[in-house]
Amino acid sequence: MIGLRGKVALLTGAAGGIGRAICARFIQEGSHVVAADIDADSLRRLTDEIGRGSDQLHPLLLDITDFTAVAAAIANVIDRFGRIDILVNNAGWDSAAPFIETAPEFWDKVIAINLKGPLNIHNTVLPHMIGAGQGKVVNIASDAGRVGSSGESVYSACKGGVIALTKSLARECARNNITLNVVCPGPTDTPLLRSFAGSGEYAVRIHDALKRAIPMQRLGQPNDVPGMIAFLSSDDAGFITGQVISVSGGLTMHG
Repeated sequence: MIGLRGKVALLTGAAGGIGRAICARFIQEGSHVVAADIDADSLRRLTDEIGRGSDQLHPLLLDITDFTAVAAAIANVIDRFGRIDILVNNAGWDSAAPFIETAPEFWDKVIAINLKGPLNIHNTVLPHMIGAGQGKVVNIASDAGRVGSSGESVYSACKGGVIALTKSLARECARNNITLNVVCPGPTDTPLLRSFAGSGEYAVRIHDALKRAIPMQRLGQPNDVPGMIAFLSSDDAGFITGQVISVSGGLTMHG
């Protein structure tokens, strides 16, 4: 991709399945990756597996739901690197259950991670991008936010909110040469999906049903996602903003 070498990219949810693949892709492209995650052990494994011997990966322990912590962390990143060129909001969490079986405490946790967290990050990073007169933001939502998903009502609402937030900010920030776009993965073989499906025969049936529903006849893999993120973060996508792109093997198609 054009224009990624030497750029500073901040990635949340960096130590998860898709996050690891995104980190690896940006390192391959020659970017410096500030890899933010709330799980210290997973960050250490990420550093050992991807960042060993490299000066491009910079782990950052961060709870994105804590605005004060986010503001302090972003200030530290700016002090160290002088800028944030690329922001990828990838952190997310859910637990599948019918909506009527969930409670406000669960809603609060899902909203805090999947909607309030991105609000915190945007609010603290965008002023620096505006000051620099440039920036690329890619928000990882979900096809659940476009078409809904049984057992993921609150999560779907949050991801729909991220899509609307991105479009609104894309309009606000276009004059500052900042682009904001959304990537929506479809069913992807990650620990989060496996936690939904459980184990044993039931999990096999769930996976088989998903494969039958996807025109390409397979689940997405974490490595299917980073290419689109890298493209939207690159100079090749300099005139693309406010767009929502599914990476779903054809499961969801929008005209």
